Amino acid sequence: MPQLNLVLRHRDIPGLHELAVYQTNGGYAQLRRAVTELTPEAVIDIVKASGLRGRGGAGFPTGLKWSFVPKGPGQKYIVVNNDESEPGTFKDHEIMLRNPHQLIEGAAIAAYAVGASAVYIYSRGEFWKSAQSFDRAIAEARAAGLLGQRLFGTDYNLEVYTSLGAGAYICGEETALLSSLQGDLGQPRLKPPFPAVAGLYARPTVVNNTETLANVPLILERGADWYKGIGTEKSPGTKVCCVSGHVERPGNYEIPLGTPFKELLAMAGGVWKGRRLKAMMPAGASSPATPGEQCMDLLLDWESMAAAGSTLGSASFIIMDETTDMVWVAMKTSQFFKHESCGKCSPCREGTFWLTKVYGRLNAGSGTTEDVALVGEIIEQIRDKCFCPLGEFALSAPRSTMAKFPEDYRRAVGTVENGAQQDG
Repeated sequence: MPQLNLVLRHRDIPGLHELAVYQTNGGYAQLRRAVTELTPEAVIDIVKASGLRGRGGAGFPTGLKWSFVPKGPGQKYIVVNNDESEPGTFKDHEIMLRNPHQLIEGAAIAAYAVGASAVYIYSRGEFWKSAQSFDRAIAEARAAGLLGQRLFGTDYNLEVYTSLGAGAYICGEETALLSSLQGDLGQPRLKPPFPAVAGLYARPTVVNNTETLANVPLILERGADWYKGIGTEKSPGTKVCCVSGHVERPGNYEIPLGTPFKELLAMAGGVWKGRRLKAMMPAGASSPATPGEQCMDLLLDWESMAAAGSTLGSASFIIMDETTDMVWVAMKTSQFFKHESCGKCSPCREGTFWLTKVYGRLNAGSGTTEDVALVGEIIEQIRDKCFCPLGEFALSAPRSTMAKFPEDYRRAVGTVENGAQQDG
């Protein structure tokens, strides 16, 4: 099954980041159509009918999310989650740099649909260079009358802004993102109320992922039925998959949902150096490690991955060859989540600290079977007790590697325990 570039159209259309080229290829025609010919309700109905689901990880139906915003007057916002701090994820960065106008148009259509007059593109702090490039695209669109006051001769007004965070992983969680965006500490909020009711500055807000919104102009242009004809019945459309780690050609690959994992791996050139696939993590560091022998026949859509006991998430595939020590993998992910814990709740704050300490001993060869058992106890102290999903994400690698790769744990404790037996 070949790649199908919808949000990565710049790969097939040179210069698509330029406004003139984007408009030559139909750019902003659907924003004009929405504002001048369609009601907000009609736009939401089209997106609902397409089956578009959030591409940031959760896979929640996009049109349904838009419909939760209360009708009526008052300030509303669209916030684009371009934080992309998940290790192994780099798809949104490419869209922002190479296809910015499709994102702007999609976000603007979403804003019209929910009655918002402002869009904020929230990016991680390290994306300062691409944010500058994106600001130029916004300025081009505004100068061309595609953003600003009285769009297309109507009473609708819309502005688009960029905002940079400080490089905190937790700000990928939508309520922490909103707190950061309005100048508060980047920590998650209690839900309810949900952002659709009380989000940015306590006003109704829709938070959508970059890739999600980049699909919207083409859905309006070609129709909901066209979009539902791609992918699977419950997971329609394409998905940009980030492939990194031990492959010959790491990068982004846009494929129809439902494509087998083995085809994606082949697109990336297979496991590097002719080695065997030991494991893969399908959604970055926050996802479980799946043994290589269980990967090849996996279908890459939300339902199939869930049925296999895994997750599609943001489709950020970290590939690991036969030389990879899965205890080391669990240690590295624990270190990451310890560093990125916002500290708001003690199960996450203290639990990730102790996971890192214990895994440090195991990885150094000084751990024991009691340490392996202690990892299990720490997992139970964190599980289902955290304020936001970060604590649960921190458990994915430890839980999956302990369950699926016990030989690596036996090897980690074998040296010290064999030595103890000989001393005895």
